[in-house]
Amino acid sequence: MARTGHGEAGNSLAAAATTGYRSPVDVGKDVTVVLCTGDGEVLGALPSFPVPTPWWPEVTEVVRGCRHRHAADVTVLRLLTAPADLTSGGEVAYLAELTGAVPADLRPWSGDPTAEHPLRQGWARPGGPRRELGWAVEQLADAGRPATGRPQQVKTWNLSSIWRVPTADGDVWLKSVPPFFAHEGLLMTRLDPSSVPRPLAAQPGRVLLPDVVGTDQFHATGEPLTAMVEQLVALQVPFLGRTEDLLALGVPDRRLTTIAPRLAEVVREQTGALGVEELRRLEHLLQTLDARAERLAACGIPDTLVHGDFHPGNVRGTPGDLAILDWSDSAVGHPLTDELAFFRPLGRGDRERVAAVWSTAWRRVVPGCEPERAVGLLRPVMPLVAAMVYADLCAGIEPDERVYHARDVPACLREAAAAAAVPGT
Repeated sequence: MARTGHGEAGNSLAAAATTGYRSPVDVGKDVTVVLCTGDGEVLGALPSFPVPTPWWPEVTEVVRGCRHRHAADVTVLRLLTAPADLTSGGEVAYLAELTGAVPADLRPWSGDPTAEHPLRQGWARPGGPRRELGWAVEQLADAGRPATGRPQQVKTWNLSSIWRVPTADGDVWLKSVPPFFAHEGLLMTRLDPSSVPRPLAAQPGRVLLPDVVGTDQFHATGEPLTAMVEQLVALQVPFLGRTEDLLALGVPDRRLTTIAPRLAEVVREQTGALGVEELRRLEHLLQTLDARAERLAACGIPDTLVHGDFHPGNVRGTPGDLAILDWSDSAVGHPLTDELAFFRPLGRGDRERVAAVWSTAWRRVVPGCEPERAVGLLRPVMPLVAAMVYADLCAGIEPDERVYHARDVPACLREAAAAAAVPGT
């Protein structure tokens, strides 16, 4: 994966929709770490301390702070509390498993943060990270590439756990994901290794990836964006007419005709959070969804593999040698949904360049197709789909961690309602 940035912390389908809360990216976070044993006994909380990295899932500095400030050797398990009006920074609390001596400066912590919840991920339970690392170390040893040092915890939250494992041949990345993303590693073994890192080992819910030399492309502009688009289309083309193969791997089916009933459910679930006019527009969008799907099919671009979170930050490498990362959100659907997501962080000039490249690429694949018309038909639908994705994430994770996603559901629906009001959509 070779990536420690925050790109995974948001779905690019709705990156611009979540405007109802603040994100103080420059102020770090104030951290309280509640310690427990490997058997789940709660020991107490360390005194709070500041961490320069504001993003809640990123815990490298949290682990380092516990070690340097309190001589506590910890593995962070999960988020316990965070500000309701923020997406990063502020005062947060984590549960962490302690290894070694118990610090003398602990204070009591109310409640039982180790109390079982059926939706808790395995790596968020005491002993869970140790089991994930045990699998990774075993796989590396079997491959003749044993770990040569102590693994470093990079990220943990409800959507993934990421560790960096040193070996003599370079770092290896262990990524563990929840059941609804379990297809990621297996899918990556089917993709062109010139554009996607080839897993060293993969099981449902786990993948070991080699390091990717270079930098994350969050701020890419110009020609590198063209290369990214061409690489993605080249990965999608082999699955034209092979969507059943993707579904057999566990890749979710997000074709409009398949998800229409769930889209309607999500709107009904959020009725209380939306205005009368917003609901009217969304209801009209839902009622005309079948007709829109027919017009979309008439544009001539078939359903295939969709990355699902395609933005420059999920690409890493050097000029001429880029790798597309983070396939957790991949699905079966219309490939131009990735174009709309990719547009989000780009300036006007880059958007025009990218749109032309995307259209040209698909016209080469399907002569006579209408990519521009397809994008217009998809535009009001994509935030609606994003709302469904976030709603399903919330349904699959424990309540303490829904702070990451719950606000995105109504925000995306509002964006869908606004887009549906634009003439010509």
